[in-house]
Amino acid sequence: MPLTTDPATSVDVAVVEDVWGKPFEDLAQRHTVVHEPTAWADPERLVALARGARALVVRNRTQVTGELLAQCPQLRVVARAGVGLDNIDLAAAEQAGVTVVSPRGANSQSVAELALAMALALARRVAVLDADCRQGGWDRTPGRELAGGVWGLLGAGATSLATARLARALDMTVVAYDPYRPATDPELAAAGVQLAPLQTVVTQADVLSCHLPGTPETHRLVNAELLAQVRSGAFFVNVGRGDVVDEDALADALESGRLAGAGLDVRTDEPPKAGRLERLPNVVLTPHIAGLTAASQERIMRALADDVGAVLAGEPARNAVGPVSGEAVA
Repeated sequence: MPLTTDPATSVDVAVVEDVWGKPFEDLAQRHTVVHEPTAWADPERLVALARGARALVVRNRTQVTGELLAQCPQLRVVARAGVGLDNIDLAAAEQAGVTVVSPRGANSQSVAELALAMALALARRVAVLDADCRQGGWDRTPGRELAGGVWGLLGAGATSLATARLARALDMTVVAYDPYRPATDPELAAAGVQLAPLQTVVTQADVLSCHLPGTPETHRLVNAELLAQVRSGAFFVNVGRGDVVDEDALADALESGRLAGAGLDVRTDEPPKAGRLERLPNVVLTPHIAGLTAASQERIMRALADDVGAVLAGEPARNAVGPVSGEAVA
């Protein structure tokens, strides 16, 4: 079990969010570990723990800023349980000599499966028909098949390629927009993905899924102008970051019928206040859980614990990331 410590006591590893499991129990057998899953919400306690630690383990609520890092001279590694890095100042970490680890791809299958589940639920009106059946209805209006259609990807990272493989299994053509990935990348060919300009992806897609991180470049990329170009009757799925989407413009596109439906795992504000999107029957909502499955969390915990142990032993981290983040999914 992890040790509880006085704030002034140095520890090897401070776990300040709900990150735990057998890999960390094993790590605690070799290092002094403190596990306080709510410390992220108490700035003073967070600083006290981080200041005395050599490793800091977070999920997505802890803001690892340059200011925090400046107060932690002993810190050697920040381990992020997930792949979204928008809560960590990577440039400040690099300047401070702190390694940031994030197991890229560890939850890609989980994210891909939810993206596909949302698209299928929209195509077959699962949520609407479930509610109708529970009220005594028996609406046998035909649904739609995805097979033979086009799946468009915004982003071509690990979760996108995992999604592409599932879409290809449905005999769909897959096109992707990613200005940072070379078209000759063999991983694209292996997943059956063709890179294309943004306009081409948007206008061709029967299902358009977003796997992009929240950055200044992607902020509200999915806006009224882009949605006006979407193929009429298409479905939109977001398993990336909520601030990539202008939610008012999305609601407009859904209410007008331009979009046939949307599946949203991430939102601009989390948790969001009930609004237009919540009132629409052709919207499927989940609470930012695309990457959260038992299998993915086990892979993530093992990767983090191994990397933290490696850095503390003076060895390189297998899942170290640089100052430029890729797609964000959890």
